[in-house]
Amino acid sequence: MNTPIFFVTINHGRIRSPIIKFRDLIYLKAMNKKDFYSDVKEKKSSSYNAGQITVLEGLEPVRRRPGVFIGSTGIKGLHHLVGEIIDNSIDESLAGFCDKVLLSINANLSVSICDYGRGIPTDIHPITGKTALETVLTILHAGGKFGDGGYKVSGGLHGVGISVVNGLSEFLNVNTRRLEKKYSMRFVRGKSIGEYKSIQKKTKKSGTSVNFKPDYQIFSTNFSFDPFVLGGRLNELAFLNPKLSLNLDDRRFCSIKTSKFSHHGGLPEYVEILCQATQKLHQIVEVEKESKGVSVSVALLWSNVNYQENLISFTNNIRTTEGGTHVDGLKNVLTRTINSMGKKLGKVKENTPNISGDFIREGLTGIINVKVSEPEFEGQVKSKLSNQDVKTIVDQVVGQRIKHFFENENQIALEMILEKALAAQTAFDAAKKAREISRKKFGFEHSTLPGKLADCSTRNPSLAEIFIVEGDSAGGSAKQARNRRYQAILPLRGKIINIEKTDESKIYNNTEIQALISALGLGSKGDILNIEQLRYRRIIIMTDADVDGAHIRTLLLTFFYRYQRKLIEEGFVYIACPPLYKIEYNNVKKKKTQRYCYSEGELEYFLFENSGKLSVQRFKGLGEMMPEQLWKTTMDPDKRILKRVEISDGYRANKIFSVLMGEKVLARKKFIQIHANKMKMENIDY
Repeated sequence: MNTPIFFVTINHGRIRSPIIKFRDLIYLKAMNKKDFYSDVKEKKSSSYNAGQITVLEGLEPVRRRPGVFIGSTGIKGLHHLVGEIIDNSIDESLAGFCDKVLLSINANLSVSICDYGRGIPTDIHPITGKTALETVLTILHAGGKFGDGGYKVSGGLHGVGISVVNGLSEFLNVNTRRLEKKYSMRFVRGKSIGEYKSIQKKTKKSGTSVNFKPDYQIFSTNFSFDPFVLGGRLNELAFLNPKLSLNLDDRRFCSIKTSKFSHHGGLPEYVEILCQATQKLHQIVEVEKESKGVSVSVALLWSNVNYQENLISFTNNIRTTEGGTHVDGLKNVLTRTINSMGKKLGKVKENTPNISGDFIREGLTGIINVKVSEPEFEGQVKSKLSNQDVKTIVDQVVGQRIKHFFENENQIALEMILEKALAAQTAFDAAKKAREISRKKFGFEHSTLPGKLADCSTRNPSLAEIFIVEGDSAGGSAKQARNRRYQAILPLRGKIINIEKTDESKIYNNTEIQALISALGLGSKGDILNIEQLRYRRIIIMTDADVDGAHIRTLLLTFFYRYQRKLIEEGFVYIACPPLYKIEYNNVKKKKTQRYCYSEGELEYFLFENSGKLSVQRFKGLGEMMPEQLWKTTMDPDKRILKRVEISDGYRANKIFSVLMGEKVLARKKFIQIHANKMKMENIDY
């Protein structure tokens, strides 16, 4: 039997080349299948010997398998390189030797990081025979972050950070200032170029300067450093390190754009800023204590009108996006302590189940940062802490403070938190019943697909994609334009409900939400995403290029972010970019030609470069486009533009959804007033 092989091309970021490209099928033509495979097996067995064992030396493992060290070679991995160098500077600050860090994005696509710490040692290492400077930059697992190294507490753990950056850089220049002398080295793709140099000019300021350019043989040339992402990290570090000053210079343009980050208020100030648009129930609960060698810093605040939990965690200033034992300890102590105090107040009845921690933490904004001398992380990217003793320490330290705070200072706030938690639990029970009724009514337990869905023929989710479009008109054009083999169309009627301010029991009774959930293969809100049940690996929002289309797109993004955020985190959600204009003109050969422009700038440039008789049509809606036009401009994998939806800063994303889509009108009005002057009048539809 002939076996088809599909070639798949994945591109990241802003995509004009195909997301998935079906090329000619290649068939493996063999004689007898059994004879073929036995022949292959025999050849493999006889040829497999010591000569096939590959030994990778130096930084070659990093270049061969970069994802193991930085998570991915996508845009996150690119910014992870900068984070590794900055974390070294922060470790110097934690050790008490650095009060200032400078970060520059340069015009040649490189980045420079300068700190005023102790500098990297330059004496000869007794084992490698090289200077310590060259050792830490060229040898994996070499550094001062191990048990008896030069740091009591650090974000580094494996001793691979700066050497990984070196291995993944086109070039890296390092200057270290120690003992009133300067030293420098240059590396190209991980290998030292020239000799180690000692600059005789004396300097009183110690520190380290690193300048590197990512190797675009490994990273996509479409990627560039985002000052908002880097600035967000620096701003975060300024809250975590109140005595530290951090600067960001964007030097890519004629004028240097400088941002300074310094927050003497620490974690309480961080929480205050995150909650500035909410109604606060109490003063911020602050915990700052060391126990058994572990330093615990916590700031907590409940709000009255916000129903989302926003818990941010760090270990040694490294953001642990997947939490860990320190977060488990915090959640456990909050649940146990507040339930215990609730029973004393008579709010929680004796001999009844405790209020679930999920409901107690509704409306909670909290930050926890623990400093551990020997942190244990899951993976090099350090997204989850696993030290078991930290869980117990956090439980004890936070429990004492929480109990004292609410019993002696804020009993009224405690009663309001309990009432809110009980109301949330009651609403959940009602929503659960409504969900069960809805599932029976709409046949969810049998995975019935909505009748409006025009499904694709392939049953392989990794090859399938679904376009979510607005209205029957656009849906009709999309159904005619699509490739039925791997493209599905789900038309929605008008605007879906705003999930940000909708009771959960109403969500499952909404026809359009029902259609989305069943078509995509999603479970209930809050369920862990089951990738195997997801029916499409590319979920593409395709709306009109006008204000209504933008609103529908925002409602859909709100749904995905709040209902199943993992869809966005896993990179399954995209935004289609239909053209704004069609231009008809006669080319050099006097032949009538069409050109599509996807932005105002593209149109202006074309009109500037071309003169003569031109006919310009502004597309208001997808329904105005003929199926052939829609396929050619927006749906054809060879030519379309897709934008993958990513979360670069989850805390800012959470805040913007709350402001723009939440209940508080004044906060939204203030946001619009601040940002309205940035809008161009020609971009506003009347």
